[in-house]
Order: sequence, then structure tokens, then C-alpha cells
Amino acid sequence: MTTETRHDEVRRWLAGVGTIAAAVNAPVELPALLDLIARTACELTGYEAAGVLLADDAEHALVISGAHGLTTEYVARVNAEHTIELGSGPLSSGPSSRAFRTAEPVAISDLAADPSFDPWAGLAREHGYRAIVAVPLLVGSRPAGTVNCYRTGVHRFGPDEIDLLKTLANQAGIALETARLRDRERRTIDDLEQLNQSLTAQHRLLKQAEQIHRELTAVALRAGGVQAVADALARLLARPVLVADPAGQPLANAQHRGVLLDPAPIATAGDTAEEATSPLRDSTTGELMTAPVVLGDELVARLWIAGRVSGLGPLDRRAVEHAAVVCGLELLRQRTALEVEWRLRGDVLSDLLGGGDSAGLGARAESLGHDLTRPHSVLVVKADRPGGQVQQGAGPSDVRRLLGIAQVTADGPGPRPLVTSWGDYVVVLWPEGRPGPRAADAAEAIRQAAQRALGGGTASAVVGRRCIALSDYASAFRIARGALELAQLRGGTNRTSTVPDLGVYGLLLQLEDPRELVRFADGVLAPLHRYDERKDLSLVATLRTYLEQGMSTSRTAAALFVHPNTVGLRLRRIEELIGVRLADPGALLHVKAAFMAEDVTGSAWGSSPPAPDGGPMPGAARASASGVDRARGERGRKT
Repeated sequence: MTTETRHDEVRRWLAGVGTIAAAVNAPVELPALLDLIARTACELTGYEAAGVLLADDAEHALVISGAHGLTTEYVARVNAEHTIELGSGPLSSGPSSRAFRTAEPVAISDLAADPSFDPWAGLAREHGYRAIVAVPLLVGSRPAGTVNCYRTGVHRFGPDEIDLLKTLANQAGIALETARLRDRERRTIDDLEQLNQSLTAQHRLLKQAEQIHRELTAVALRAGGVQAVADALARLLARPVLVADPAGQPLANAQHRGVLLDPAPIATAGDTAEEATSPLRDSTTGELMTAPVVLGDELVARLWIAGRVSGLGPLDRRAVEHAAVVCGLELLRQRTALEVEWRLRGDVLSDLLGGGDSAGLGARAESLGHDLTRPHSVLVVKADRPGGQVQQGAGPSDVRRLLGIAQVTADGPGPRPLVTSWGDYVVVLWPEGRPGPRAADAAEAIRQAAQRALGGGTASAVVGRRCIALSDYASAFRIARGALELAQLRGGTNRTSTVPDLGVYGLLLQLEDPRELVRFADGVLAPLHRYDERKDLSLVATLRTYLEQGMSTSRTAAALFVHPNTVGLRLRRIEELIGVRLADPGALLHVKAAFMAEDVTGSAWGSSPPAPDGGPMPGAARASASGVDRARGERGRKT
């Protein structure tokens, strides 16, 4: 070899090393770098093909990871079907495995003559490869793979070629180590960037959580009310927020960028019992989500928020939960204040109906914001009893809900209505000339709202007469209460009525002295009551049902679930006891009037109407409204 030729080889060699060094210093991806090493090996040696094989992570096998001149099929089949193993077995004795284990080059000049290459001989012949040399690829002092060079003819690899390939493999090892270091550095940088992003996000979330806690706690500490809670939540979520009571009536409405939620669809959106206290959820009413505000086991309000739950982050959901708690505290605060106020109003009403000192009552009412010197109408509202039962009163929760509804209806400008309770009744003294709804409209609004708030129950309301003087209220309340009880007794539930709507009953209720009614009813019906008590029969119930059924024996028997002959026998006994003939129209009118008087005295004065002589209550009054109850009891027994 001439000096000039030697110099050309050195220049080519230096150019190849420079190419690999440039790749080391450039941000070249590992697969591209391995392909570059294989191409450089071919260019420096003039070989037809070369491949770079890397050990897998467990060092169980060598995988062709970069190539030049090798067909895609050859690379794929070697890696998949003829995997070069590093352990033991027929696929672990080839030149690549030996070069990796010994860290020394292994050359085969004729693949057909070397049994160690038999597992790959057929595949090599298909692609025209006849000779191979495998040079270990060292990273530091540890083998990481091999650089394999192929010839298409039988070829003896000389010492110079082997030295050249070893030098090239050393440079490739440096490049490989640098590339791996760069990959690890890139992964580290990526991890640090992700960590930095995570820390930034956590810092933002902490600031947001602090803001949520600060704003809602400030509302709770300053007792800002439900509207302040809604305003704070709207700011935190950047969404409109509405707070409504269980009946759907708005308690607060907070805008975002001038947009307010429409309370109309919310007021008509009914919840199932399970949904009523379920956590934050999407509503079926448009693009809204809703969350309960609960005190103990009682649903007291709902938060309505624009959007869907999927659009809220974890802290946004915490904000909703925190707002629901603060809203519950505000409602509890309001409820406590209202209950104290209702109690004070109840004391005023109690003295007002009991004929207390007029001057003192006026001053006490004025201190609560009520002007009793102006005319008022008396409104009486009561929850309808399940199944029309007469003696079962409304529960405390029903009275509280009705009080809340009446209070919301009474809120507004103008003279302030007096809202309180009297036993099972909600009483409203509605000022005359107040802006907004009239007394009858207010009573109807309370009744309709009660139908939504009582969980499937209903309520009835009566508009009593107009009161001018303080002395008018006792009789006005008694008459309105009696009208309400009579309406419920006669099946007139879930409606708003007035005293004149009851006809004759309404006239009887307006009698100031009930003792004449008691005396009249007792004079007619007392023999029947005494007989029923002594014999444990139901003559009073039979006679009442007989009148209700149009004097038809068969219909009376069907209503009482007894035989018609039984009804006939009872009617004859009734005629004997009260000394009348029921076929006589005058006698029938007399008996009907007695029952009406009995109903009126029992409804207007409760279970203990005044006796005509001031002594013990007579039998007829004592059993007021009992005819219907005993009739129902008899029907139940016969059934």
C-alpha cells in the first residue's frame, strides 16, 4: 500500500470518526445515531451491510436497533424469529453472542462453513450474506451490544480491518453513552418541568383554596346572609348562582357578568326523595347543576349553578360544598331569629285573641314592626291531614314550612303583615292597602307554595273577615279557624275559601255566643250519643251517613259496609229515641240543623266548646265531628 493510499484511508477514517463525533455533539435521536454508525462502518470498510445490535434491559438478547444495507425483512425476522440470545441454547452460540460475552471481535469468513451460524444460515443465504464480523460495542468497560458487518462473498477479515472496526466501535460506544446521557438528561429536564408545572398548579390551587376559605368564612363571620353566600360562590366559580328553598322559591340570586339564572324552571323542577339530598349533581333542568343545603336530615335549600359538574375542578367542588355549609349556617341563623320573632308574635297574637290590654298590645306589636291600628284581614292556613283524618294534627315540620312560606309571601314593601302560628295553624294578619297581592291572593299564594313544599302534601287556607278594632281579632280568628276545620271535615281540602263559601255553616260560625248552638244540638242528639256510649253502637254515625246519602237505605248500608236491614233497624231505633219520624221533611231539617250546629261548635271552639250552663260539656258538643270518625271506624271494622 502506497503512502498516498494510506493517507487516503486515514482521511476517510478521520472523516467517519468526525461524522460520529458531530452526531454526538448534535441533538440526534438514538435510532438515527445507530443508523449513522452502521452507515459509517460500511462507508469506511466498503462492506455491503452493517447493523448495530443492543442488549435488552435484562441482557437476555441482542436486538438489531440500527442498520445500513440490511433489508427491513432481514432485521424483522432476526429480531422476531431468530432472536440472538445471550444465555444458553442454540441461539446463544452465534458470533454476536460470543463477541458480547467475551468483549472480543468474532469473525466468520464463510457462514456456510461455521456450524455456530446454522440458526441464521438459511436467512443469510436468502439475502446473499456470506461473511460476518461482530465487534463488541463497549460503553465504559461493559459491553452494550455489537457492531456487525456483512459481506456478500466469502471474505477473510484481516487484522487491520478488525482494528479499524474496533476503533469505530469504541467511538460508537462513546456516542451511544453520550446519547443515553442526553436522553436521561432530557427525561430529567422533562421530569423537572412537569414537577415545576405540578408545583405551580399546586400553588395556584392552594391560593384558590385559601381564597375560597377566606371569602366564605368572611361571609359566615359577618353574617352576610344567603345573598352574600351566593355572591361569593358566583365570584369563586365565575358562574351565576341561585339559592332556592325546597319548594323552588328563590332565596338569593347572584349574577356573573350580568347574567342571572331564571328561577321559573327551577321552581317547577321536582326532586325525588333520593335526589333531594344527593351530593352535587347535574340537573335535568337545562344546563344546571344543583347541590343540597342540609340541616341535620332536613333539606332546607338547594344551590343552583350554571353549567355541568364535569366543568368543575376539585377545588370548585370544594367551594360548592363549603358554600352549602355556610348557606346552611346562614339559614339556621335566620331560622333561629325568625323562630324567636314568631314566638314573640305568637305571644302578641295570644293576648290579642284573649282580649289583652289594647294599649300594651299595640306597643308590643309596633316594637315588632306591625301597625295594628290599621285594618287587617285574618288569614288561617293549615296542612291537610292525611286521608282526611280529623284528629291528627299537622307535624311541627309542616307548621315550620308553612310559616316559612307565609313569611316569604309577606316580605316586601309596605306595612308588615304579622305572621305566626297558633297550634297547628299558621295565622297571618294581612294589612289593608298594602302594595302587592291582596289578602285572598296572598292566601292562595301560600297554599300553592305549600303544595310544592310539603313533599306531596297539601294545605287549605281561609280568608277571614276584616278587623278594624283590636277586639275584632278574637272572633275573626275563631270564625276563620272554624271555617277551615269545617272545610276540611267536609272534604274541602287543598283550596282557598272564605266564610261565605260555607253557606249556612258560615252563618252559624258567626254567632258570637255558641251556647245556644250547643243547647240546640244537645237537645236533639243527646239521646243518640248516650245510647251509643252505653251500647257501643253507631246510631249518630248511621243517621249522619243516612242524611249524607240522600235518605237512601241501600247507599247508607254500602257506605257503612253493613246490611240494609241493619240500617233499617237502626233508623227505627233512632226515631224512637229522638221522638221524630224521619220521613217528615220538617223533622229531617231539624236533625240536619242539629248536626250543623254540632259541627260548627266542634270546629270553631275545638274539642271543648262552652257548655250552655257553664257546667260540664253536654253529650252532643262533646262528640262534635265524632259522627264522621265513628262512621269511618265502623267502615274499617266491617271491611
